[in-house]
Amino acid sequence: MKKVVQVGKIKVGEDAPVSVQSMLNCSSSDFNACSEQIKRLKSAGCDIIRLAISDDNDIECAKMLIKEFADVPLVADIQFDYRLAVKCGEIGFSKVRINPGNIGGEDKVRLVADACRANGVAIRVGVNGGSIEKELESKYGSGAKALSESALKGVALLERFGFYDIVVSAKSSSVMTTIETYRLINKQCDYPLHIGVTESGGEGMGNIKSAIGIGTLLADGIGNTIRVSLTGDPVKEVYAAVDILKALNLRDYCEVVSCPTCSRCHYDMPKLASEIGELVKGVEKRLKIAVMGCVVNGPGEAKDADIGIAGGSEKAVIFEKGKITANLPFDKAVAEFKQKVGRLIADVC
Repeated sequence: MKKVVQVGKIKVGEDAPVSVQSMLNCSSSDFNACSEQIKRLKSAGCDIIRLAISDDNDIECAKMLIKEFADVPLVADIQFDYRLAVKCGEIGFSKVRINPGNIGGEDKVRLVADACRANGVAIRVGVNGGSIEKELESKYGSGAKALSESALKGVALLERFGFYDIVVSAKSSSVMTTIETYRLINKQCDYPLHIGVTESGGEGMGNIKSAIGIGTLLADGIGNTIRVSLTGDPVKEVYAAVDILKALNLRDYCEVVSCPTCSRCHYDMPKLASEIGELVKGVEKRLKIAVMGCVVNGPGEAKDADIGIAGGSEKAVIFEKGKITANLPFDKAVAEFKQKVGRLIADVC
């Protein structure tokens, strides 16, 4: 069981829900741009939002953002400059992300830890494949062993300074290295883990790599908060992350299942599936709706659906909990099906 670390209003660890994170990619000194992106991320379902802090101009903007968005945990991402990390620990951030190996030495890490402890701010020890200490890379190369040891070394350093509100991450752009790294850390560490595949690319391959890496770990019971790292609009990271959680039954949602179609399908099933998907978008209740091409895949394979439709040569059947409740011509069946889906949603919402 993982410890619980409080990140603003969000609990990370133990049996708390897996939280979704993303990171701003606009200028951290542009209040209007940051504000707009934070609003979009919140609306998409992001729980924790991170921004890079590179200078004092970013600090001044962050002060206003923290005041404006008191309801969402904001995380400062710091590289190299311990002074910025100390300031971020003092101005109201919910968490500060550092790599203890590049923040300026042990005495500097102590100062960051002191500032964060005094203000109830968590610290994420964040390492990745491009920031492994030279001695570890010489000893192990750049694989999972080096990554895990680097992260645990940072954790031990914070513990030496009496700091324990720690979240750990150790990411690689390699799916397999990421999985192996977190499995190693999970065996040796009871702090909550922030997981993800870093530098995964654009939406196509990036989503696939993230789904495999994050999904595998979550299926193993590893991971307490996640980020899908994609090139481009960070809001798309949130959509992908939420979908991963839904697929693993870690978020309630209305699932729409549909078959891939074949020559037995005699109606525009893809169009209907798309329409039903739009109809149930945003429904956060555990329901299952089936849109099937024929009776072969209808009440049989989708018998666990709350409601479904399956086409035939001239008619379509509607089935509920595996039992056929209507057998109608296509047009009437589709209209009846949409009405029933609408009533089902209304009943549960």
